[in-house]
Amino acid sequence: MEKIKRKATKMIPELRNLSYERRLQRLELISLEQRRLRGQLIETLKYLNGLNNVTPEGLFERDGNVRTRNNGQKLLLRNFKTFQAMNFFPVKIAATWNSCQKT
Repeated sequence: MEKIKRKATKMIPELRNLSYERRLQRLELISLEQRRLRGQLIETLKYLNGLNNVTPEGLFERDGNVRTRNNGQKLLLRNFKTFQAMNFFPVKIAATWNSCQKT
């Protein structure tokens, strides 16, 4: 899908000589990686606010520290040594979630 987007943005004559990132900026598009991250953050928000049929206690552990400067729902970061565990959704998204600001 990303390859198709690269080729399609190169078809526009004015943008042909720009880098892929600059073409996306000019067209006000986001990359596939950014879309995935946005989707993961939305799903995390749904889990934490009970909008899914799954309880977040099984997936996420909330940090007991009450004093937070971020979005108010800080997640506990876990340390794992295996590659499979590090790529597990709740582990992978926790650091990004904790860095988000409350809006």
